[in-house]
Amino acid sequence: MIDRKKLRIDNDRLREIYEIFLADDNPLVNDLLMLIDKYGGIDEINRKAEEVRKLDNLIAMLEVKNSPYVRDLEWLQEQKDSHAFISISDYRQKILGDKFKSTKFDESFAVTLEISACQYFPWLIAETKQAIEKSELMPSRFIRVRKMDEQTADNDVIAFAAAMQIFGSSYVETLDTKGTYPGPDGAPVNIHLGGPSTITGYFGGVGMPNKFPLKWADEFLHYYTTYGITQVLNINPGSVLVGYMMHKLGIDMEFKISVFMGNDNPYACLWTLMTAKLFSRDDGTSPLIGFNLSNSVDNETIELAAQIRKAFDFEDVVRIEHHITETYKSIVRQPYDRLSELLDLADHVKNISAKHEGGTLSIEASRDYPSDILDYFRTKEDIIQAGHMPMHLQNYLDKHHSVNRTAEELTKRGLTFLAAPNLHMP
Repeated sequence: MIDRKKLRIDNDRLREIYEIFLADDNPLVNDLLMLIDKYGGIDEINRKAEEVRKLDNLIAMLEVKNSPYVRDLEWLQEQKDSHAFISISDYRQKILGDKFKSTKFDESFAVTLEISACQYFPWLIAETKQAIEKSELMPSRFIRVRKMDEQTADNDVIAFAAAMQIFGSSYVETLDTKGTYPGPDGAPVNIHLGGPSTITGYFGGVGMPNKFPLKWADEFLHYYTTYGITQVLNINPGSVLVGYMMHKLGIDMEFKISVFMGNDNPYACLWTLMTAKLFSRDDGTSPLIGFNLSNSVDNETIELAAQIRKAFDFEDVVRIEHHITETYKSIVRQPYDRLSELLDLADHVKNISAKHEGGTLSIEASRDYPSDILDYFRTKEDIIQAGHMPMHLQNYLDKHHSVNRTAEELTKRGLTFLAAPNLHMP
């Protein structure tokens, strides 16, 4: 019989690892420390982020810019304060009818309702109006992958940050450093990645060669201290490690590992979570707030990842995120619909997110312009000039429909979900 104790990691080897990180002449650590000092040090960085993300300060930024989004945010606040959104109990009553009173719900297994990608702030307003009109649910988690400097220019990034505070929902921004977007001169920021047309050359995660992890950290610190953005997408082993290090040093950042990272088996999940544990803080927290597994994983892999997560005491820290729907074109083989698999998991896997990146298959197939992942990489100007913005909005509302389909099916089975907490009262 094979002795599994041979897998024990000797304390001397662990000491060798941390001594590398503590060595005065380690350039990887020194360069990161210098970058943090450039922004004023850890305490100042966190202070700036906490101050700028206050709702009043974000709205004040928009007022200085004479942004029309101020009126939209005032309207959102009014709708929240007047309880215009359906409550969770009323929603369950609507779905279950006479079965509502006899159904017991276990909130400890609530599935996070997640949508991706909400590229433009006006889409959020359109979605909200529909949710009020039709007594639908708003997501408790939003993913955004729009070019950062573009949405900074039109103040979308500020308005969205403010709206999420009104909603009580979490949200994730995607930094530009990964290089799928061109720079100011039109050339790719990352010479090894000329845009989405070459992304398939990097199945081990989107390429971030050489100094890109530090550039990613620099870009994060800029948006963290300027707009209070806390959660960003993470796509590369190098930038994931840098994120672990920044959080361990004291920066109150969080990140979500992207589906493009390629964690497609339980051993990959063990590797990712093991590193998160090694760099967790003394209070048990990790910046790894969302862990998006590959689209190819099955339920067994998710269950095994959850088992590892629980062993590391990360069950309430790391959310396992899984695509229930995907865009109709350019990313997965269709038909792709994982709702039935989610329903099989939702009664025993805690802290899981149902991510909706596409409409239901029947709706997508009926659209003249179905959703396409490559549209994420188009500029706003290009979309408007092509006359495609109305179709993109419809694609997004189709994803909103998918979110509500998932909530309905969970409810029918007596399972629970987490919608925008400040909008949908118990």
